[in-house]
Amino acid sequence: MGEVLLDALLDSLKLFPFLFLIYVLIEILENRTNISRNHNVLRGNLAPLLGAATGLVPQCGFSVMAAKLYDRKLIRTGTVLAVFLATSDEAFILLLADGTKAAWVVPMIAAKFVIAVGIGYLANALFRKETLAELSENEEIHGTACGHDHEEESKFKSYFLHPLLHSLEIFAYILAVNIIFGLVIHFVGEDKLEAFLQKGVWYQPLVAAAVGLIPNCASSVVITEAFIDGYIAFGSCVAGLCANAGLGFVVLFRNVRKWKRNLALMLAVYVIGVGFGYLLNAVLPLF
Repeated sequence: MGEVLLDALLDSLKLFPFLFLIYVLIEILENRTNISRNHNVLRGNLAPLLGAATGLVPQCGFSVMAAKLYDRKLIRTGTVLAVFLATSDEAFILLLADGTKAAWVVPMIAAKFVIAVGIGYLANALFRKETLAELSENEEIHGTACGHDHEEESKFKSYFLHPLLHSLEIFAYILAVNIIFGLVIHFVGEDKLEAFLQKGVWYQPLVAAAVGLIPNCASSVVITEAFIDGYIAFGSCVAGLCANAGLGFVVLFRNVRKWKRNLALMLAVYVIGVGFGYLLNAVLPLF
């Protein structure tokens, strides 16, 4: 038991410096972008393409912003779907930080980007009569990784304190997941666990996508760590991460009057994630 806990702690500690460095870089990127001030880029013909590109940034701030814009009818359904499907919270960061699965970052990004863009344009074509509200010239809508708006902060908080706290939070999730996986392997046995998971490859996308709907970055950690440790297939991981829209759905469901619309969007994201998960699981072994 003690060995399991020690191994989980050491494996998690190895990732912490990489997590902190990447989150500092993300903060720099977020503070340099002006997309939150220029919403017109998410209203034109390139909206699903740009929405998917912003959604790929490893945090859920853009999904929060997209949800706010969509709820005020400032962007179209396909655009918000593109952002939600592309959002992956901490997944890409964990893959990059893990040496054994870092090579999967590119195919993961490519798969999510193609799915998000394709579904975004398809939805906008199906709802081409959807009307948008007028956008005020100086109107700003922000989205942060925690789902709340912040006042102007010092560089110390922006570039050190927030990345540090976020890294510690994700470290705690990773440690918890590693402990759980370690205990399961310890008591069940690695051979029996692998045999069970191989038999269950056909229900993995269903479960992974359901976990992905949980509005917390812990869900992306669980899904990605399961893939890194070899417990779920690549397509199953994509299914879970496509459904992982961060706090976007939390923002939408605050508008209780639109609960049918919000539920339909959530079901659409789930079905799309599961569908492409099965497709990738079926196609990839052929190559």
